[in-house]
Formats: sequence, structure tokens, C-alpha cells
Amino acid sequence: MSIERFGKNISNNKILIITECFYPEEFKINDIAFSWQDKGYDVTVLTLFPTYPIGKVFNGYKNRLFYKETVKEVSVIRLWAITGYKDSFLKKILKYCNFMILGSMVSIFIGRRYDYIFGFNMGALTSMVPAVIVRKLYKKPLVFWSQDLWPDSVYAYGIKKSKTLSYFLHMFVKYIYRSPNFIAITSKGFESKLSKYISNKTIIGYMPNWADDINMSVEPITLSSEDLIQITFAGNIGKVQNLENVIKAFCTLPGEIQAKAQLNIIGDGSNLNNLKLLFQGNKKIIFHGKKNRLDMAKYYQASDFLVVSLIDRPIFSITVPAKIQTYIAAKKPILGFINGDAAELIHDNNLGLCSGPSDIANIAETYLRCIEMNPAERESFTFKNDFLLQEIFNKERTINSLLEALISSNNN
Repeated sequence: MSIERFGKNISNNKILIITECFYPEEFKINDIAFSWQDKGYDVTVLTLFPTYPIGKVFNGYKNRLFYKETVKEVSVIRLWAITGYKDSFLKKILKYCNFMILGSMVSIFIGRRYDYIFGFNMGALTSMVPAVIVRKLYKKPLVFWSQDLWPDSVYAYGIKKSKTLSYFLHMFVKYIYRSPNFIAITSKGFESKLSKYISNKTIIGYMPNWADDINMSVEPITLSSEDLIQITFAGNIGKVQNLENVIKAFCTLPGEIQAKAQLNIIGDGSNLNNLKLLFQGNKKIIFHGKKNRLDMAKYYQASDFLVVSLIDRPIFSITVPAKIQTYIAAKKPILGFINGDAAELIHDNNLGLCSGPSDIANIAETYLRCIEMNPAERESFTFKNDFLLQEIFNKERTINSLLEALISSNNN
């Protein structure tokens, strides 16, 4: 194998990326695939038809068993997707099994032709089964980039723990995590959890998420006709985002304090309708719905504080949500209603304020402090943003590091 520093003179250059979601769905795997293709690699993506987060196939696509297309010179193989999972737990489970089964069948037929396999583990570990099959059948180098961690996430999302489930889940997780040559982790806390599942030959490396590309020179959107302190949550709206407590704490503020502020919820997800019903009487809480990623800079620019929150579960104490990096790029103070690694990142770098996710009174006190805070103090929470984006949460550095891990894994 020869490589001219990610140049065009490359042999053994066929990469198969396995991921449940891909463009036009908005995930960082898009940037990775397009970047590697631009560097001269022949990239193919095995994925589902795009449905996330709305739960139905995107406009412009027709759900089929098998479909091939080219997106920005990247070959994309799409498989039939389960729809309607947004409001159905059963369909959500079927969605995970669907890609595991269909993806595995296709991987058996196409896996031999690729030199490297890259698994983007954005959620359910079942999505990595097709990648493991290629690894086992054809002895191909395999790298995972883990955004989530099993089995902890399974229980955190409400699955009841039992001895039988724990046994089979442990065996499955161990089988999957022992397969890659290299596992890239987005949070340093993942390493201690993974250690009991991986083999001695598996390498673990910290390769964090980066900030979304945002143009903060744009004109801010008008969030209110009044001059208010704007507090904004943006992202997926599910149970684990803890928005019940985030909103409930805001509602406990005295009326004269609430009158000075507005809480904006931007995004879509399985818990959105429930939240709207719970808090429909408060006119200071605005649900904006899902917005195009390219338009989000306007909302960040109009906000005084940006919220990140996760429920109080052990797995989330070692999780650093990718939105934190984007909030850093937006150069706005962060309100972290979260525990563990994410809270330490915010606190240690003076990026904002933190409260425990279950402490309604403390969250309310944090709101109060923010609403009464002067502009100079708000500005002080952004002094380290440029350093963090350049030295730690750097897009090109992470993409190149993942590629280096993949290429070097051929020698393991």
C-alpha cells in the first residue's frame, strides 16, 4: 500500500462506510465520506433510505428494497427503511433490526471488494453487525467511531433490566466490540466502559466530534418583538434530553422574572408533542419546530444562552453531546443541565453554567442568574472558544485521524 499524505496516488483505496443514516440526513458521517472521497479514496456508503428524525422517507426518495445512487461522487447503497418509528416503540426496535438484517445480507455480497470498513455507530450497536460480518468473512480492517455506548444506553432509554436480557446483551456487545481493529471514541469516559468488552489487540483512541459549520456573521432571526433574554435549546427532542425538567424549572420562575426572558425549543423528536401538551399554557416557551441546519446560525446569533441537557443516567455522565462543540462555535454561553464529562468540560473551560439535570430548583436558580447577568459576564464565557475549536474539536484533525486509524489498522 502506498499513500501520498492523503493525495491522489493511492492503492488499496476502497472504503466501505456502514451507517444507518447518511446525507441528506444531517450527521457528521457526511463530512467524513465526502472528505475521504476528495482525498482520493473510493468511498461507498451502505445505509438506509433517509427518514431521521421525521420517521418518514424524505421527499425525493421512494422507499425500496435496494437502490444505488451517487452523492457528491460518493457511491451510496440504500436499503428499505422502517417508517413510523417516531411514535412507536415497536417500530423503533424493528428499525434497528431492519438495518442489521438487510445490511448484513448486502454486506456478504459486496464486502469482499473493499479494502477497509468504517462503522459509524451513531446509536444502536445492532447497526454495526454488517460491518462485523465483513470483518469476519473477509478479514478486512475495521474501525468503529462510537457516538454511543452499549449496553448502558439500552437501559438508559427505558428498557427494563433482567438477568436474561443482561446475559444475552452482554454476549452480543462483547462479540461486536471485540471485532474492530480500532474503536474511536467521542468521549474519554467511554474507554473505561469499553475495556471489559474489547480484546487485547483492539486499540482505543479519543477522536471527538467537531462543531457544525456555521456562519455567525449572518443577521439574527427575530425571536421576539420584545427585548428579552433568549435561552435556546436546539436538537433532537426525545425523553433523554430531559426537556421536561428544563421547561418545568423555567415555569417555576416568578412571573416578573419570566417576563424578562423567553425559552426557545428548536427541533423535532418523539417527545415534542408531549412537551407541547404539558406546557401549552406558557407563552414564554416557544416551540419553533425543526429548522434547516444551514439556518441555525440565525437562531444561535439571536440567543443569549444555549442549553444542553440529558437525563441523570450513568451512561450520560460519560457522554459529551456533539451539540456542545457547535455551541462553542456559536460563541454563546452554555447552560449545561447535565452531569459528568460534559459538565466538567463546561466548568473547566468557563464555557457557561451547570446544574444537575434532576434538580429543578437549581436549574431555576441558574435561569435566574442568567436573566440578571450583565453582558460583560456573558462575554467572559466565550474567551476559550477559539482555542478549543482549533486544538481539540477540530474538524480536519478528527477526520484525518479517523482516516489514519483506518489505514494503519491494515497492519494490525
